[in-house]
Amino acid sequence: MGLRLYDPVGPHEAAMLNALQLAYIGDTVWEMIVRGEMIHRGLSVHHMHSACVGYVNAHGQALFLRDITPLLDAEEADIVRRGRNAHAHHPSPKNQNPEDYAASTAFEALIGYLYLCGREERILELSRMILGGNQNG
Repeated sequence: MGLRLYDPVGPHEAAMLNALQLAYIGDTVWEMIVRGEMIHRGLSVHHMHSACVGYVNAHGQALFLRDITPLLDAEEADIVRRGRNAHAHHPSPKNQNPEDYAASTAFEALIGYLYLCGREERILELSRMILGGNQNG
């Protein structure tokens, strides 16, 4: 990924953040990955936006999490569990299934955790499985 304003933190320090904090940064990291993939696909801005929506919504992220869950190590699975059990101080959006919303929070928490730990290669490995795309380290 290469764009960092600070050094990665250790797994223990990252794990000390609550799951919603991890999801907060993970949401942004995931969207940057998806937008980068859309650029590499050579789509127009309109088509990039339309395609991106399918990758950054709760339902899509819930499906991605289901697909990658068997590939997670114990540490990653623990972050996912924490993310799934996190409760925001607001209900899920009206147009989102609560189970999908919980799973998407778990997915974003995992991405955020990996990012904060400096594990970009692992993020890209998972992204390639999901996007089947051209992410370059």
